[in-house]
Amino acid sequence: METSAFHSKTTRSLAMEFLNQNIEDIYFVIFCIFIGIEVISNVPAILHTPLMSGANAISGVILVGAVYMMLTIPEDDYLNLTLGGIAIFLGTLNISGGFFVTGRMLKMFSSKK
Repeated sequence: METSAFHSKTTRSLAMEFLNQNIEDIYFVIFCIFIGIEVISNVPAILHTPLMSGANAISGVILVGAVYMMLTIPEDDYLNLTLGGIAIFLGTLNISGGFFVTGRMLKMFSSKK
């Protein structure tokens, strides 16, 4: 019983230590979320397609960087390899979905033959 209480206190103190060391980064991420929501909600529909194309290009560069970083992870670090693989998969899914949506939107504006 004592070890579980000790483990609970240790985990709690580690969590508090992490929060205290990274509080500025946590505030920055929360601030960016609010700014992003505000900016995205005020984008006119006519600018959506060019912005989405630009976001896809940036996502592609990030994906190349993620693949490069995956090559530096040790082979026995299964947790980081798994998380990196999931991140690369989701990034690829985001890019391909963005291109499909952008293509469909551009077809809406093209003249019919």
